[in-house]
Amino acid sequence: MLEHQSMVFSIALRILNDRFLAEEAAQDVFLELHAHIDELESAGHIVHWLRRCTVHRSIDRVRQRDRRPEVAMNSEDLPEPATEPSPADPFLSRQLRQLVASLPATPRAIMTLRYQEDRTPEEIAELLAMPVATVKSHLRRTLRLLREKLTRVLR
Repeated sequence: MLEHQSMVFSIALRILNDRFLAEEAAQDVFLELHAHIDELESAGHIVHWLRRCTVHRSIDRVRQRDRRPEVAMNSEDLPEPATEPSPADPFLSRQLRQLVASLPATPRAIMTLRYQEDRTPEEIAELLAMPVATVKSHLRRTLRLLREKLTRVLR
């Protein structure tokens, strides 16, 4: 758990965009890992399983959150993050991070796996149980959408 907790939490946080929900999702993932540890064959298999489980649990939480009504808040009411992202973070720009956070769950998961976890489209397709062509089309559409939105934001 100690070896992989930052990866699991990071994926969940990028998909959920909510620290509390990401912590809960990570905890669920590790509880599930404990229940299935005997079925996993190697360290590589464990990492693959953790990524896949984290993405699926995070998407489930997004769906649950979308079904529950929430009270809207002003962006000024939200606290500033305690730490700034590291220079190695591919989502350095605050506007870009906000735009990625506004994406639907599946495209956000695909973007997180591709650019944060540096997974290939083939690996993402395997993790999400979808065709490679679907992953690639999600990436193309999402990147085009992000470019358009970022251009509008920067003007």
